[in-house]
Amino acid sequence: MERTQQFKRLSLLRKVNLKNDTELFDMMEKQLYAAVISDVLDAAGYREQALRHTIRPLHPETVVVGRAMPVQCVDVYEIPDEPYQQEIAAVDSLKQDDVFVCSTNQSTRNCIWGELLSTAARARGARGAIIDGFVRDARQILAMGFPVFTTGLSPVDSSGRGDVVAYNVPIECGGVTVNPGDIVFGDADGVVVIPKVVEKDVIAAALAKVSGEDRTRDELRAGATLREVYDKYGIL
Repeated sequence: MERTQQFKRLSLLRKVNLKNDTELFDMMEKQLYAAVISDVLDAAGYREQALRHTIRPLHPETVVVGRAMPVQCVDVYEIPDEPYQQEIAAVDSLKQDDVFVCSTNQSTRNCIWGELLSTAARARGARGAIIDGFVRDARQILAMGFPVFTTGLSPVDSSGRGDVVAYNVPIECGGVTVNPGDIVFGDADGVVVIPKVVEKDVIAAALAKVSGEDRTRDELRAGATLREVYDKYGIL
């Protein structure tokens, strides 16, 4: 049984290796979900990879997956002579399949993200934005269908309230360290971060776990007890 499971996992891992990022993330969006990835990260010893529960999708059906482009924003208290300089540079630096991941140190006085930044990010091939802080233009972003996660909404502009001080550098977002190139995955349950160094093993194990959950669900529906299927598959 163990040898069979190892073979299946290696087969899944080979599939992961064969995919480019766009194909990989499209597959993950369709087949995986945050909870199963979190379980696999737990099993691998990475138990603190879920962002703070206050970071929620604008729409409950939203799913985002891509490579983190981390951004650090801080509160400011004066309007600069040339506002938005680093904010613009950060958005313009986004690449295909990136996700804009921004720490504001949990600011409640600043909106770093809105419709125009969503439009610019999408045009550059970015797959979404995760903001540990407020956003605005919610109706327009929802109409675009651009995946955005946030702690809340406010109509205020960022000028004189918040400023980007660094981008494409390690940050702490939602209580989790996020490095450039880490994979971020978010859905209705929340956001998890897959460290780049273990991404292939984690994705392969998550695919295998989903397959096991499918079998568990089928047998539960057929009348098997929870104890029976847990003893058989070790999945709950």
